[in-house]
Amino acid sequence: MSMLTHDVDSRDHVRGPHDAPVTLVEYGDFECPHCRRAVPIVEELARRFPEQLRIVFRHFPLSEIHPLARAAAEASEAAAAQGQFWEMERLLFARQPRFERKQLLAYATELGLDAKRVARDLDDERYVGRIDADVLSGVRSGVNGTPTFFINRRRFDEPWDLEHLDRAIALAAAAHA
Repeated sequence: MSMLTHDVDSRDHVRGPHDAPVTLVEYGDFECPHCRRAVPIVEELARRFPEQLRIVFRHFPLSEIHPLARAAAEASEAAAAQGQFWEMERLLFARQPRFERKQLLAYATELGLDAKRVARDLDDERYVGRIDADVLSGVRSGVNGTPTFFINRRRFDEPWDLEHLDRAIALAAAAHA
């Protein structure tokens, strides 16, 4: 069983209680249709486990098969710099796969972000290193596709449907009770 090699830290995109007994880390790709299908599942898990679950998103753009995924990841990081990573994350999955530059800047405007700043960040490739660090941590943790989930540092190798993830999170929460 693969283990998460890079612990959750301050650079990660995290929602939920900091001291939650269960941490769900997702390595995802904004252009991946499977990742898009996982969004409502993760949202439901957040609703079911509001005090027990901390959710983390890490980038793993599969650029060879999803050529616009990296640009979307960069746009999400530019949004994060303005305090709206999760809002951009939801919007990108909702609008998948429309990730041309013009569209990414329109999404920034829609979210009320400083679109000129986002454009500069994209032009400067300001967040490429941040995305590459996520990819490297994923590779070191045995990620080879998206979405890949880890629950309390252990790779979740069962089907990533609501039933299986719910059961695994409930068991992990009970183990810490």
